[in-house]
Order: sequence, then structure tokens, then C-alpha cells
Amino acid sequence: MTRIVIVGGGFAGINLVKGLAGKKDIEVVLVDKNNYHFFPPLLYQVATAFIEPSNITYPFRKMFQGKQNVRFYYGTLLSVHEEDRHIITDGGRLDYDFLVLAMGTETNFYGLENLKKKALPIKTIDDALHLRNHLLMNMEKAVKTTNLQERAKLLNLVIAGGGPTGVELAGMAGEMSKNILRKDYPELGETAGNIYLVGSGDKLLGPMSKQAQQESHKQLFKLGVQIKLGVAVKDYINDEVILSNGEKISTCSLIWASGVVAAEVQGLPEESRGRGGRLKVDEYNGISGIDRIFAIGDLCCQYTDKNYPDGHPQLAQVAIQQGKLLAANLVNLIDEKRMKPFNYLNKGSMAIITKYQAVVDLPFGSFTGYFAWLTWLFVHIIPIAGFRNKAKLAYNWFWSFLTNNPNLRLIIGAKKRH
Repeated sequence: MTRIVIVGGGFAGINLVKGLAGKKDIEVVLVDKNNYHFFPPLLYQVATAFIEPSNITYPFRKMFQGKQNVRFYYGTLLSVHEEDRHIITDGGRLDYDFLVLAMGTETNFYGLENLKKKALPIKTIDDALHLRNHLLMNMEKAVKTTNLQERAKLLNLVIAGGGPTGVELAGMAGEMSKNILRKDYPELGETAGNIYLVGSGDKLLGPMSKQAQQESHKQLFKLGVQIKLGVAVKDYINDEVILSNGEKISTCSLIWASGVVAAEVQGLPEESRGRGGRLKVDEYNGISGIDRIFAIGDLCCQYTDKNYPDGHPQLAQVAIQQGKLLAANLVNLIDEKRMKPFNYLNKGSMAIITKYQAVVDLPFGSFTGYFAWLTWLFVHIIPIAGFRNKAKLAYNWFWSFLTNNPNLRLIIGAKKRH
């Protein structure tokens, strides 16, 4: 029996597990620090109380019911020991015949300690729920204060990052301010905080088409979002965001959607690391110079694809395709058959901006508006694990968009994190 240990149950890891499920003489062990798979592209909708966490999560053990050769191991990877083929987790030792690392990325604060302590990341379910509580608590505090400067500080929102997460967060925050704030908090009257979207690049949605960039800027401007491009957040002191141009913004809420770094793996040689801490892999996703250890998804960087000589973008589709191909390649490797090199098939990218407005870039062209929004909804429902989750998400979206008044604005389990 060949044991394949997979660390990380994101898009890459789950698609690898699915490809190996049911394979004779192969034992699959999935290790993850959570007991559930979740759908990161919709974290911002959890954070803005638009959908429930259960809509985008699914327990691993339920997912693996009936898959006789698949087991789940709840734990966090501490170190890799390639010389005798085992890993150490916070729950003990696991031996392997083949090891696949698929832990993805972590929030990158670029060494800025104040941001690490005080900014609000949005990378996990815990982050999203904490952010939801934080925003709702600030609104409750704003209702109670009679100090107008303090109220403005509580209601102002700064989002760092001009990529899809930042744009989608800004759009959802703008919708909340426009459609919900005055309904839920009549005590505030016409008072509303400002929403600032700060991007270090000269355009929003930098990797996307010019049409997508212009449309996102136009729609966010309509919502009243103040867009600041070509500047970066340099510090966050005493509830003031300090920008690289010297400007200061008073706020109790700095959301950090500005960068990621590959998850750290102890025990691998330093030379296996590339740009952004990503693990350098060959055309079969094997870590360069290391036997029987592979890396897939956002954690790895592959330079062998002629269409992506600088490495693939850190997108869900890359992770999904790598997971599927590696499953087939590991079976071939065990059977001493030829493996197939990975080449990424670009299926496009998209971002929702606001209600009924999205931008979509596909290989054959780009489009925006209502049809793009419907396309975004459809594409984001398909990968959600479990039929019940898809149905619940579709219903919640329909009701929330129809009424402009979702009922998930609950402060649950709030606690101080910093």
C-alpha cells in the first residue's frame, strides 16, 4: 500500500484527493488545520454579512464518506523530514511514501509590524467573522458617541489592495452604506463614513483587461468610494492610516487585502524557495532537487510552462488543474508509467463590483454589466462543495439582492484579537 500524504485542503489539495479516491493500493491522508474545506473567493461576502459561513464551507469528514482509501488528519504541519519520509504535525508524526504540499498562502504585511498587529486581514473564515463583528461593533459604537470626529473615525473604512478582493470588498461596503446603514441605524441620520480604496498600482484590477479596469473604477466611483491609486499604506498608528504620499486617514478599520506570501515549510532547503516564498517545482510539480515531495497551488512556482515563464498566477483555476493532473501523474508514477507535464489552460478571470455589475475577462473577449454579473454568480456556485450548499447560496443571494436587506448582521463570538 502506497501512502500519499497531502497537506492542505484548498482547491489544489481537494482536487488531488478526488483524483486519488478509490484508487487501488493507494492510501490518501489529508492533513489540514481546519476540519472543513472553504471557498476563499467569497470570504468578503461573509465579512460583509451578505452570506453565512456555512454557505462556503464543507466538513472534510463528510466529504470523504464512502471513500474507503481516504482519511482526514486534523493538524498543523510543523516540519518536513525528507531523509526518512515523515512529517511532524502538532498532533504527532506521519510517515509517507509521497508528500504533497498544498497549504497555499498567508497574509503578507511586508514586515510592517503595526499593520500586522492592527490591520484586518481577510484570508480565513475566522478573519471574515472577526471582520464582520468588528464592522458591526463600530457601527454600534458610532450610534452611541456624540463626538463627530470619533463617529467619523468609527464609520470610515480603508481597504488596502486594488486587486479583485479589494474591489469586491469596496463594492459590497458601498452597497451596505447605500442600502443598509440608514435602515439599521436611523440614529446616524445622514451621517455616513467614507470608504477609501488604496492601491499601489496605477490601475484597479491590474492583471485584468482595460475594459474591466475602467468599469470597476466607474462603478465604485458611483457608489462614492474614494479611490487612491499609486500610493501604498506605510503605517497605521493611533487609528490613522499613513500613506506613502504623507496623507493620513482617520479610521478604526483598515482591511488588508494587499498581498500574500507562500506558507512557510520548515525542513526544506532554502534554495527550494523562489519569489514570494513559493516552492520551485519542475514540470510535474515535483520540488526541485527533492525526491517524492511535490507542491501544488499557490504554494508553488513553476517556470517550465512556456506561456508562463515567470510562474503561474496564484488563481483557483491553476490550483484545480494542478491538483487534477498530479493525481493522474502520481498513479502513473506508482505504476512506473510516463507522467504528463503541467500546462495551464487559462479560463479567464472575473470580479463582481456591485449589485448587477461585474467584469469578466475570458480568452475570447471581455464584457461587463448585468450579463457579466450573472456569469459571475453561475461560475461561483459551481465549485461550492455539496448540493445543499449550492442551493442555500443561490437562495441567499437571490433574497439578499432582491431585498437589499440580508438578515445576517449578527455580532457572535466577538472578542478582542489584538
